Amino acid sequence: MRGALFGPVQSPAMRSGVVAALASAALLLSAACSADGGGGSSGRPTGTPAASGNSAPPASPSRPGELPPEKGSAKVVSTLTENLKSPWGLAALPGGDLLVASRDEGTVHRIDGENGKQTLLGSVPGVSPAGEGGLLGLAVSSTFGADQLVYAYFTTTSDNRIVRMSYDEKRPAGQQLGAPDTILRGIPKGSIHNGGRIAFGPDKMLYAGTGETGDTGLAQDKESLAGKILRMTPDGEPVHGNPEADSVVYSYGHRNVQGLAWDAEKRLWAAEFGQNTWDELNLIEPGGNYGWPEAEGKEGEGGFIDPVAQWKTSEASPSGIAYAEGSIWMAGLRGERLWRIPLSGEKAEEPLADPQSFLDEKHGRLRTVVSAGSDRLWLVTSNTDGRGTQKPGDDRILQVEVR
Repeated sequence: MRGALFGPVQSPAMRSGVVAALASAALLLSAACSADGGGGSSGRPTGTPAASGNSAPPASPSRPGELPPEKGSAKVVSTLTENLKSPWGLAALPGGDLLVASRDEGTVHRIDGENGKQTLLGSVPGVSPAGEGGLLGLAVSSTFGADQLVYAYFTTTSDNRIVRMSYDEKRPAGQQLGAPDTILRGIPKGSIHNGGRIAFGPDKMLYAGTGETGDTGLAQDKESLAGKILRMTPDGEPVHGNPEADSVVYSYGHRNVQGLAWDAEKRLWAAEFGQNTWDELNLIEPGGNYGWPEAEGKEGEGGFIDPVAQWKTSEASPSGIAYAEGSIWMAGLRGERLWRIPLSGEKAEEPLADPQSFLDEKHGRLRTVVSAGSDRLWLVTSNTDGRGTQKPGDDRILQVEVR
């Protein structure tokens, strides 16, 4: 086991550690969590390091340097599938089908990208759903065609962890996932603020957003994996070029990161929940301090990085984000709407224009958004998680046409 300045990074074979949030903290913050934010500074990030030469192309036809229109549009063109139970993570397979995770049931289903047929892959052993924890983010290996690996972020009885599982669609339904291979354990867990989003970047490294579990001090604690964005190899090891050579920590001072996406310039964007005042969209700088709990929103405090855009918690509570048609698209839970943030090109110091909202209160809480290529998005509702108002057919995956 290695020592690490930023936290307990361990080898795939042996990892340990757990931090649980106090119940009192959960009670104090639960109301803010449903509005569920982050950091602040006058400094402005310049973007992530250059990705490796074999990086994946962006999911949108937008090209570096091209600007989107100041005003856009978004309309639901179809419902792909419905009657999902507490859907959270969503990942696209080569060929267009989707994998979706159920937070509370601990299961993964395959969704046919054409007709919406649901096929149970299996349950993920070790998932312990409670509060905001359970089976959260999903990601498909950047070399899926060769290794058939699916990655998952989930809560156990002792921690949050990231595992990978082999997927064999030739096996019977319900038995298509192999045993989990833990690549990173010891991410603190709580009844609130477990983060949970994972995604492979253009550099083919795995990124994860974590929460501070309601223990606000963990976000600034460089010995903790809580309240961070993590960057690691597909084996869970620190990546060359990380702020600390022996740590997976990429940025810190976050409250609860649940949205990760890259634009056409290969810059990393992250959305996180505010407490009572401001939700945030941040442009992530390696080693950057995003301020929580010392700053929330654009406070201009020295040493912290201000968000590029911010919202009242009643209007957003952002979870997943995606990039398409030159804009970041952000799903809102409490806000029950889809936000469009048009990017202003190479500098990205401010959005090209004010953010626009779409689908306001038409489909309830919105949890996850994923690019479907070109001008389309997959959008997942979140009305069966105990906080939404469930309607017949909930929850759904919607196809949205955007520009």
